[in-house]
Amino acid sequence: MAMANEIGGKDLVYLDDLRVGQRFTSESFLVDEADIKAFARQFDPQPFHLDESAAEDSLFSSLVASGWHTAAITMRLLVETGLPFAGGLIGAGGELSWPQPTRPGDILRVESEVQEIIPSRSRPERGVALMRIVTLNQRNEVAQILVAKMIVPRRP
Repeated sequence: MAMANEIGGKDLVYLDDLRVGQRFTSESFLVDEADIKAFARQFDPQPFHLDESAAEDSLFSSLVASGWHTAAITMRLLVETGLPFAGGLIGAGGELSWPQPTRPGDILRVESEVQEIIPSRSRPERGVALMRIVTLNQRNEVAQILVAKMIVPRRP
């Protein structure tokens, strides 16, 4: 079990530790058909997420995961092994796109890069890290791009 000063065996990172261009990579996650359908039934019940036959006649030509499912997997990967930020992963907004659908059998991983570091003037105990968070499949195709403002504490 991870101690308070580490996540997934990695030391926690504070705003003061970050550098523009610094990169973080998560472990991977296998997406299976049953999970795609279960997520869709609960959160995005569209035919191309639930039924292979209906998906064949869609824009996607086969069953695909909801983009929100890809986003949820991305979040899990970030929390468990991707971004070891002290204080947790707290978003303050962002921009999200899904250039490539996630399909059954895809193995996703997340690569994150620090784009900008903005210490807070009004809250000296924290700041914002602008992160470019890219979710890739096993063929290195981009399934999701998230550019997010993350609130990160400074060292005590």
